Amino acid sequence: MKKKHKHLARKIFLTVLLVLWASVVVYSQVGSSSSSSSKLTTIKIGYLSGDEVAISKTRGVLKKKMKAQGYNVVFKEFSSGAEEVQALASGSIDYARCGDTPPITALAAGSKLAYIATGGTKSKGTGLLVKKSSGIKTVADLKGKKIAYTKSTASEYFIRALLAKYGLKSSDVQLVNLETSAATVAYSKGKVSAIVAWDPTTAQLEASGSTLLYTGDDVSYNNRSYIMSTQKFAKNNEAVSQLLIKYLSQDMTWANKHHAKLTKMLAKAMSLKESVVKKMISRRSYDFGAVTKTAIKESQAMADTFYKAGVIKTDPKISKYVIDMK
Repeated sequence: MKKKHKHLARKIFLTVLLVLWASVVVYSQVGSSSSSSSKLTTIKIGYLSGDEVAISKTRGVLKKKMKAQGYNVVFKEFSSGAEEVQALASGSIDYARCGDTPPITALAAGSKLAYIATGGTKSKGTGLLVKKSSGIKTVADLKGKKIAYTKSTASEYFIRALLAKYGLKSSDVQLVNLETSAATVAYSKGKVSAIVAWDPTTAQLEASGSTLLYTGDDVSYNNRSYIMSTQKFAKNNEAVSQLLIKYLSQDMTWANKHHAKLTKMLAKAMSLKESVVKKMISRRSYDFGAVTKTAIKESQAMADTFYKAGVIKTDPKISKYVIDMK
């Protein structure tokens, strides 16, 4: 009987030891994981729906590669590039993928931004839309009409360039400054006769009965993408910027080679019809690399145009704000 009690006591003792050992192992692993996670440096990147960074976010490869290098990438979505550069200037984000216009107006206002990388173009998906039933066929038909646009974005540069090309002044029409989503609602409800937008909004409106009457091609406007940062952050984090550009470029190479997969991926992520996403993808180029002389020249021409039109009070020299990542 005593032997049985001794045997049972021994089993209980061994079981308790096993449980304690397992607890130590689990605690050690959790502690190690937590410690490892806490060592990562957080990098915040702003983006717009459907843009290049949105592709990298949805695909998930960039985040994994950056984590392997010691960085935790956090993505923040904005409704316009103007909002992005404001967040950048305030320190809410470290990088922003935006169009060409927002950085110019921000620099003219005194923000110390930096051009980190040049991206692809989307001229064919940027432009002025009207409803097919509107009767508007040419720029001349826009006289006296209300046109929705968003200040300090590609839409402002486009509408001013379009009016100038065809001999009209901004006073010949009624320009209505609205945030991107509000502009779309106003246009859909008939409160404005036309809207200036970019993909995916243009593709969505086309699918619902609107005509893309004029595009960036009609005014030699590429509507190019950029990766922006602040001068201070960029100069103190060149290694991070180089990694980011490298991995974004790899994602863009993937995007250019896999349109079918990209269409399905973005359609699901954006809750859009595949036909809309397919159109958006088909008329833009995907790329990221060091800031090019061509890109600098384009942005400088835009800055000069805005300055002459009185949109900005100072004319920034774009080349001064470029960080060479070569």
